Amino acid sequence: MKTLSIDVRRAEPHDAQAISEVHRLAWQHTYAGIIPHRALTQMIERRGENWWRKATRGPATLLVLDVAGTVAGYATLGLNRARALPQEGEIYELYLRPEYQGIGLGRMLFGEARRLLKSLGCKGLVVWCLEENENASQFYRGHGGIDFCEGMESFDHRQLKKIGFIWN
Repeated sequence: MKTLSIDVRRAEPHDAQAISEVHRLAWQHTYAGIIPHRALTQMIERRGENWWRKATRGPATLLVLDVAGTVAGYATLGLNRARALPQEGEIYELYLRPEYQGIGLGRMLFGEARRLLKSLGCKGLVVWCLEENENASQFYRGHGGIDFCEGMESFDHRQLKKIGFIWN
C-alpha cells in the first residue's frame, strides 16, 4: 500500500514555476467568462515565475498545498488591507489547480491559512471574492464566512462587484 503525502507549507523560491502554473490554470478556469479576456490574460502574464519567486520573499505569506510533491494550490495571506474593517487578518488569494478542486483540499489549505493568521495574533479574518465567482462564495459561506460588505473591481473598463466575507 502506498501513502500519499499532503502537506501545507511555506512556499520556497524553487516553487515559483509550479505556483505560476497553478495560478494560470486556476485563474483561466475560474474567471473565463467573468473577467474580460484581455484583462485576464494580462493579469496572468504579469505573474510569471519571476513574480512568484519574488513573492516567496515578499511581505505577504505564501503557502503551498503540496500533494505527493506536486504543488496543487496556494494561498497568500497577511494583514487586512481594508482598514475600515476591524478584522486584522486577510487571505488575499486561495486557488487550486482545477483537477484538485472539490475534494476537500481547499478546506485543508483554508484551515491552515486561518490557523497561521491566528498564531500570528490576528483577530478576525476577511476574504474578498468576485460576486460572480459562485464556487468561491459557496465555499466561504460553507466555512462560516459572513457576507459582510461589498466593493467594486474594474477590469478593462468592466465593473465587477466583490463580496467581503468575514470571520470574527
